[in-house]
Amino acid sequence: MLPFRKNLVTTGKLRDLETIPSPALLVFPDRVETNVNRMLQMVNGDVSCLRPHVKTHKMAEVVRLQVAKGITRFKCATIAEAEMTATSGGSDILLAHQPVGPNLVRFMQLQERFPKIAFSATVDSAEVVTAFEKTNLPASLFVDIDCGMHRTGIAPGKKALALCQQISDADHLEFAGLHAYDGHLHQADLAKRTEAHALAIESWTELAQSLENENLAPPTIVVGGSPTFGLFAQMKNWQCSPGTTLFWDAGYGHAFPDLEFECAAMLLTRVISKPNGRLCLDLGHKAVAAERPIEQRAWFPELPEAKPFLHSEEHFVVEAPNAGDFAVGDALLAIPWHVCPTVALHSQAFLVRDGQTTGETWQVVARKRTLTI
Repeated sequence: MLPFRKNLVTTGKLRDLETIPSPALLVFPDRVETNVNRMLQMVNGDVSCLRPHVKTHKMAEVVRLQVAKGITRFKCATIAEAEMTATSGGSDILLAHQPVGPNLVRFMQLQERFPKIAFSATVDSAEVVTAFEKTNLPASLFVDIDCGMHRTGIAPGKKALALCQQISDADHLEFAGLHAYDGHLHQADLAKRTEAHALAIESWTELAQSLENENLAPPTIVVGGSPTFGLFAQMKNWQCSPGTTLFWDAGYGHAFPDLEFECAAMLLTRVISKPNGRLCLDLGHKAVAAERPIEQRAWFPELPEAKPFLHSEEHFVVEAPNAGDFAVGDALLAIPWHVCPTVALHSQAFLVRDGQTTGETWQVVARKRTLTI
């Protein structure tokens, strides 16, 4: 049983779904706000400890909701996300994706367009720092530390120390601190996750001490994602950057029962055919993220024992013991297993308030690669 089943939403609890064409993304603003409040509660109300990632929702309204709660620091993965956040009230925005080529130029243009907003970027390469230097323009840079994920970042050690020094010595650059993302930590068992979390921190503790010895103590350390948010939230001197916590999903809901967030985004789908007694839904690859195994793409509250049979661009065929309870045209709700790439497949989200669709929509603005910059 998934931990979030205690607070399920099903089609029987929602009104006016017939006005929404499927497949569609549904967002529950009250649940988003509950999740924001939960994030604040976990850091004892200290907004200085939060730098939430916007890559999950990519929506201006979700940024504004957080700003209204006093959260003004954010993390982004794209220039478009950074621009959207800048126009939505964010005042301190970190691009946690090393800008290279034209994106470095776009980053500098972003700073020029929004001079009152503090922008920063992560780097892990001396060549990129040199490229920043050659612009002869100011930039605030975090050194991205590889604490075990091996996706980006520089290994903590002498080269990392030299990179921090290179930034500090540059005329127009500011050494903003360290960025250490532990996205490889997904242990469902809290004790094992806690142990792995401690080892990840330990991997760069010596670097932090070396920086302090060189009078380069990192002004800010940005850490963690959603799985380790609860662990970092109990500590001081960090800026936590969870993202999935805003919407949550079936994957994290299943894996991390210790993190009590609510599913604030769901998918509306309909039965479009019943081949051989199975249910064919209009929930293909283009509506729900398909990078996981077929068993981990969507979970259906009204089909708790459903077994995926086939998934293609516009179709999702499942077998379920209670398939006979549904007719062609019937609506079903699905919780995406991985909500972040799922949201990016939709241009807008239909809002549900107090169990009723409202006719309101929130645009998934930053699903685009470029806005104006």
